[in-house]
Amino acid sequence: MGPRIQPGPRPDRATGNPVADDSDRFGEHSTALDVVEGIDLHGRTALVTGASSGIGVETARALAEAGAAVVLAVRDVDAGRMTAAEIRARNPAADLRVLQLDLADLDSVSRLASEWSGPLHLLVANAGVMHVPEQRTARGHEWHFGVNHLGHFALATRPHRALADAQGARVVSLSSSGHGASGIRFDDLDFRMRRYDAGLAYGQSKSANVLFGIEATRRWHDDGIAAAAVMPGGIWTGLQRHWDPAVLADMKRRYSDGVKTVEQGAATTVFVATRAELGMGAPAYWEDCGPAQVVDSIVDGVHGVMRHALDPDAAHRLWAVSEALVGVAPPAASVPSR
Repeated sequence: MGPRIQPGPRPDRATGNPVADDSDRFGEHSTALDVVEGIDLHGRTALVTGASSGIGVETARALAEAGAAVVLAVRDVDAGRMTAAEIRARNPAADLRVLQLDLADLDSVSRLASEWSGPLHLLVANAGVMHVPEQRTARGHEWHFGVNHLGHFALATRPHRALADAQGARVVSLSSSGHGASGIRFDDLDFRMRRYDAGLAYGQSKSANVLFGIEATRRWHDDGIAAAAVMPGGIWTGLQRHWDPAVLADMKRRYSDGVKTVEQGAATTVFVATRAELGMGAPAYWEDCGPAQVVDSIVDGVHGVMRHALDPDAAHRLWAVSEALVGVAPPAASVPSR
């Protein structure tokens, strides 16, 4: 991971706010609303996937509070509308729109991308699934890889012009300490040759989220687009609904200390979207409103980023494979590593 970029006087092109090193001001106990205090996002448009529950709601709320026009891209439109109404009840000035998006269905992604107009300043790839029993998307991809990575990959690459037109767009992907369970198994992305393991499948998809940001920043640097991944922290949300109830109850007893609220969980997402230094050479994975340390094993099950998730060769190869799988580029018989 490259060195942190030192703060300078220039304004960030995506937000219009002065760039500064705010990592000492915010930390694990900060909330998303704490982070946006003093931030002005009027005239900026943000799209947040999975914005009808959990961290996504608080991310949308904070960005709207700062003045952004926020699009809630959700699978359940009724739930999205209820979320929008709840946010407006607290903030009548909130500029919100709800669009249908099913990340497991690339046709749904294409529809949203084709209907988009105007620049997109902030894309927050927040939606995700975790430890889902074995199932596949309509195109036959393993569910975690298809939803957590391929759906968001298509969402970022198909409306690329909208991001470029923003002249300083940011793409923030929600990863997880679960990335430590697995790198990218290029020889068996969809668990067709090995026994399915939900933990490994989830881990692979979360590594993919980090690698996406590395390659997106490299490829799109000249368009002023920067991307990074975040770890929201240990939070109990509906994401754990597929866990065995006894295991979940035991985990909640054992790890009661250090558990974040959803408001705190959204803080790092909003920090990277609005305040962090991003770009070539900047950190690719953030936690607790600051860059994570590179580690050989995840600390306390939560902290640090593994080296396999920062491998630029893997990032380059994953991008080429993903282009072929979502139809951005013609499929290739094989994709060599760089």
